[in-house]
Amino acid sequence: MARAKPEVVRTVAELRHVVADWRRDGRRVALVPTMGALHQGHVALVRRAASLADRTIVSIFVNPAQFAPHEDFDRYPRTLEADAAKLAPVAADGAQMRSAAEMYPAGFATRIVPGGAAEGLESDFRPHFFAGVATVCCKLFTQVAPDIALFGEKDYQQLAVVRQLVRDLDLPLEIVGHPTRREPDGLALSSRNAYLTPNERVIAPTMHRALQTCAEAIRAGTLPLAATRASAKALTHAGFTKVDYIEARDALTLEAPTAGRPIRLLAAAWLGKTRLIDNIGV
Repeated sequence: MARAKPEVVRTVAELRHVVADWRRDGRRVALVPTMGALHQGHVALVRRAASLADRTIVSIFVNPAQFAPHEDFDRYPRTLEADAAKLAPVAADGAQMRSAAEMYPAGFATRIVPGGAAEGLESDFRPHFFAGVATVCCKLFTQVAPDIALFGEKDYQQLAVVRQLVRDLDLPLEIVGHPTRREPDGLALSSRNAYLTPNERVIAPTMHRALQTCAEAIRAGTLPLAATRASAKALTHAGFTKVDYIEARDALTLEAPTAGRPIRLLAAAWLGKTRLIDNIGV
């Protein structure tokens, strides 16, 4: 049964007190890390978490460490009251809403710099990004000490990096990926979709269609490089301002694809002033 309202915690001490009470009762704990501006993709993650654990805590934190100075940290949507209202009906027991000063207090000087799955793709265009993600996730994992943590597959490389982080550092939790939620026209749900103008919103689903066409071509025998180049041209023709990448990678390691192994197609492109990402399996 869902709480009337999730318990909001704003400090590490409060968080650990709440989780300790759950642990004393023998409860299995799930963590859903988010940057807020919750949409139905996040809601699906929380529902999944509630089905896998006895208690679920949602972290809402716009992490400055994963934004470069020229990126959209200041204008990233912040809708805390609306977010809290969306959590109660989906069995969220706690909401962790922390300030940057609380997460990164004065004198904070340590960060995690991942390699492996973090190399290439997003790192070629946002070299700071995965160090920020890995550092904040490691802090959240040690603060909450969850049994499981859930991440959406829309940020597929991020999911791979977090799994690698947990594996490499022997952290005692399981990372669960959840399929991407989409609008009826195929656009992957994202908090940044709010940036799109009406005309851009009409164009945006082209990314998903281009990935589908690319996957069909690869299944039919087209070499991955030729298929991804054709899909990049399709995005440009549709009105995307700039294509950062469309690439085929090994679905598990994110290395170059090899015969007989599953493939994941990953894309990032600009539509006006909005950068969209998406991915699908082949």
